[in-house]
Amino acid sequence: MRFLSVAHTRNGVTRSPLLSFMDEMIHSSLTTKDVCFSLGRYCDFLQKRWMSKSKRVQDRSKNKRIHDLEIATEKWKVVSKILFIMDILRKEPEEIIPLRSLEQYRQQISLSKPHKVSDFVRKSPKLFDLYKDKRGVAWCGFTEQAENLIEEEGRLIEENNEKAVEHVTRLLMMSVEKRLPLDKIAHFRRDFGLKCDFRKKWIHMFPEHFRVVTIDDSEYLELNSWNPAWAITELERKTMPEKISEPSSPGILRLSFPMKFPPNFKKIFGDGGKVRYFQKRPYLSPYADARELTPGSEEFNKRAVAVMHEILSFTIEKRLVTDHLTHFRQEFMMPQKLMRLLLKHYGIFYVSERGKRFSVFLTEAYEGSQLISKCPLVLWKEKILSLTGYRGRKRGIKSFNEYSDLDKGDLFEGELDNHGTFSSLEEEENMGTLKEPALVEDSEMDVGDLYDAYKDI
Repeated sequence: MRFLSVAHTRNGVTRSPLLSFMDEMIHSSLTTKDVCFSLGRYCDFLQKRWMSKSKRVQDRSKNKRIHDLEIATEKWKVVSKILFIMDILRKEPEEIIPLRSLEQYRQQISLSKPHKVSDFVRKSPKLFDLYKDKRGVAWCGFTEQAENLIEEEGRLIEENNEKAVEHVTRLLMMSVEKRLPLDKIAHFRRDFGLKCDFRKKWIHMFPEHFRVVTIDDSEYLELNSWNPAWAITELERKTMPEKISEPSSPGILRLSFPMKFPPNFKKIFGDGGKVRYFQKRPYLSPYADARELTPGSEEFNKRAVAVMHEILSFTIEKRLVTDHLTHFRQEFMMPQKLMRLLLKHYGIFYVSERGKRFSVFLTEAYEGSQLISKCPLVLWKEKILSLTGYRGRKRGIKSFNEYSDLDKGDLFEGELDNHGTFSSLEEEENMGTLKEPALVEDSEMDVGDLYDAYKDI
């Protein structure tokens, strides 16, 4: 089967392995059975060859991972689960719930058997109070310390209200149709510091900025008025503060994105000047009309990087789960293979592969595993973490050097989204549960070497 793996030259013309194979079959005296057998072996060869080149995102070598940001991901997973349980209790009339009723949320909390939800809440006695009534039924409620923290969060969200309005409005300004589905904005509730009742009350409190419209039985948040002062990217605000006082129509930008690499990335990214070429290339502002750009073009892809940079800049932790970004590909005119673009630009973004859902970080916002600038809501989350039974601190997580998930028996393994709905990577990021065949390629992408990844930027 040697001729199946290499190209052949016949009469001065180089032919593909498949054509060479067909020629051999035509000019041979093999029977039909032999031809079918050989063709089957050739198909097996092609499949194995493709599989050997294709790598799942999780298969990237460990020396391309950022240890500190993996630690940040680990902590976020724990806080997310705790906040999910707290949200369940807050929805109850008396903020208490029978312990057995929490078992229905095992999937959302991603607890491995034989552990129970009761085991999970018992790990945080400073937050959750467990007791039995006269009939012997076990109940779960908040401790006094947890109740004080919930009140504190309400005050902090109220203080963050003005910034949240600005960020939601700017999302609408970046979108192609100047409107976004409310169901999708809900993904960003905690990331943007929005109120729990933002869908029922909050969105109706600012008619000067946006309004709710119904299209095909779906609710959308639509921009009401354009604010030129908000059509300036966060990157422009940092590098060109004088532009804020004199806002103009968004157009072509020539600003380089801040990049941060760990030491072992330097040689890879220095080859060929690919990064320098990318950084010098002008691009369209995320707030400018991008409908004339050709999908897949250099201009289209660099604008997409600018959009992702802007969205991540809005979040309180400068981090999102990747499927929250993929939900908005159409609305923000971003590439269908969004994950591939994130992986190409390691210096700007970092994708953590821990668990069933990926997280993308804005690398410039972090020093080690810590945010450089922490807003009050981030400090509040850190208070929650300090009161949990997070065993990562006990076993010295800062010194661990393996990036696999926590032990299967760990009550804090897995993660969930900000809605409290557990899922694998959604859209094309969900590793093979896709409905659109055209998107399957991105579920098992050929990451390869970082230098190779820059060839088609």
